[in-house]
Amino acid sequence: MKRIKIFIIDDHTLFREGLKALLTRQEGIDVIGEAGGGIEGVNKVLDLKPDVVLMDIKMPDMTGLDALRLIMESRPETKVIILTVSEDDEDLFAAVRAGAKGYLLKNVEADKLISSIHQVARGEAALSGRLAERIFAEFREMATGVKVEKPPKDILSNREKEILLHLTNGKSNKEIANILDIAESTVKIHVQNIMRKLNVTSRVQAAVYALEHGLVSKGSFQDKK
Repeated sequence: MKRIKIFIIDDHTLFREGLKALLTRQEGIDVIGEAGGGIEGVNKVLDLKPDVVLMDIKMPDMTGLDALRLIMESRPETKVIILTVSEDDEDLFAAVRAGAKGYLLKNVEADKLISSIHQVARGEAALSGRLAERIFAEFREMATGVKVEKPPKDILSNREKEILLHLTNGKSNKEIANILDIAESTVKIHVQNIMRKLNVTSRVQAAVYALEHGLVSKGSFQDKK
């Protein structure tokens, strides 16, 4: 299994060192570098080519948003997770619009951070539940302007609607599989069918579209305990 190469950009030395210590103890993860500022961080990311970058949004020499944009322009395959104390909607939306694949608060639990890194490395999004609510409820630009004809509400099966609801809440395929007690491969097939039926190209577009057009309603299903 391919190991995930991580790069950390944060101007707080103590936090950066603690984060590095946590990650180096994890199986399948290698911390290949760190930087205390955006300018240094961007240069090292382009040189070292990590799989995932963990980056603060507030830094003195260059904001995380500016650093994110530079990384996306030069190396768009890099997956960036913003790790910050900022719960400001403007920062959240700007980061996702600029290409961030994750946005987590610094008080995130260690297990959630590790699982989010693996999610992002697999090409999935990683947001805390509260931030995901804001994205899917308010950030309509996340649909990237894709316009499709409105499908009938019964286009999805009950199982697909159930999976789509969990998807809108930011759940990964593995998490959905555990909740519904089905195989992860089955969830993956359902997600592909959902995207095909809705004529969208990403999980985010499917979730935003579903909420905008009432294909699912929050609270319709409950996670199994």
